[in-house]
Amino acid sequence: MRSLIHVISQWAEHKSSWLVLFATSLALEIAALYFQYQMGLKPCIMCIYQRTAMYGIVLSALAVLIKNNGLTRMVGFAGWAVASAWGFIIAKEHVGILNAANPFFASCEIVPNFPSWLQLHEWLPAIFAAEGDCMEDSWQFLSMGMAEWMQYIFAAYFVVFAIVFACRLLDKKPF
Repeated sequence: MRSLIHVISQWAEHKSSWLVLFATSLALEIAALYFQYQMGLKPCIMCIYQRTAMYGIVLSALAVLIKNNGLTRMVGFAGWAVASAWGFIIAKEHVGILNAANPFFASCEIVPNFPSWLQLHEWLPAIFAAEGDCMEDSWQFLSMGMAEWMQYIFAAYFVVFAIVFACRLLDKKPF
């Protein structure tokens, strides 16, 4: 068991592990754009927030890929944790809206509530403009909609983060 902890801990120091994190999260972003522009599924505000959280994971991994040291790994771990947890919370809230007992009262905002210094929906509307309806759930795969899939995906990202970070702590390694 001790050697498995050490192996996982050591893997976090290699760019290859951060490349996997970067590639999988970027692939999901590309898939989201495919759904939007090729399949005509307009993203709602909750989708945009989830998309933003996924970009948080992309950028966290990219920081370590650019310069792999203790500081960037600390930033990478922090960004990975926050973005995956936030994405899970937003996806769970979205699933709650979709499964509301009375859909008349289930709603979400129309314009993204980004900070005034980070108006992504104005800077990059092709990626961050919310044009869809939060109650739209027409796409299904294995009996689950997009929001449900994203809930599991963000949960998986967070579980992997927790395992890797716990192994780093148990192995007594700095970031």
